[in-house]
Parts: sequence; structure tokens; C-alpha cells
Amino acid sequence: MNLSPRWIGVLADAGIEVAHWSTLGANDAADSEIMAYANSHDYVVLTHDLDFGAILAATQGEKPSVVQIRAEDVSPDMIAKQVIAALRQMATELEDGALLTIEPNRTRLRVLPLQPP
Repeated sequence: MNLSPRWIGVLADAGIEVAHWSTLGANDAADSEIMAYANSHDYVVLTHDLDFGAILAATQGEKPSVVQIRAEDVSPDMIAKQVIAALRQMATELEDGALLTIEPNRTRLRVLPLQPP
């Protein structure tokens, strides 16, 4: 819910299957409900909200994968090329379970379950 529905068209045009939570569940759904839904439907969560990564760390979850965009401007116009490239490059890892963090100057991948440092 924290990313624009414009991402749907951008990702779909890149050949990536996508749905916005607003078409799947309640606008006021808890993050844990979104995570449970994504897990049961084998979806990857694309978000600007760091809470999803925190849930993975706290639960040592193996799925769903989470892709978090960490940038001031998360509009598709500004960061879509980098997001699409990362999704394609890390597709296997995301299928297996990963936390992918995309920042304007770098992309980091952590395999799930997250282990304490």
C-alpha cells in the first residue's frame, strides 16, 4: 500500500507478473496479514516499508521474499530501471527466499532465513 499503483503498469510492461495489495485485501490490513497472503500465494512483497524486513528478521521466516526500495523518491520514474534489473538478476534467489534491498547507489541481497550478524 505504500507504493503507487503506477508500479503495476511499469512492472507488467517489463513482463513481471504483479498485483497491488489494494486489489487483493483490505487497505488497513496488518503487515503480518500481507506477509501471510504473499507466503500462501508464493508472491514477493515489493515495498518501501522497512517493517517487512523486520518481520522476516524477527520470525526468521523463509518466505515470502521481500524487496524493499530505500530511496527518497520511490516513483517508478526515478528507480524503476534499477528495480526491474534487480528483480531479473535476482529472480532465482527471490524464488528461493530472500530479502533484496534496492538503494539508488547499490543493491543488497540476503538469503532467508535471516541470521543475526
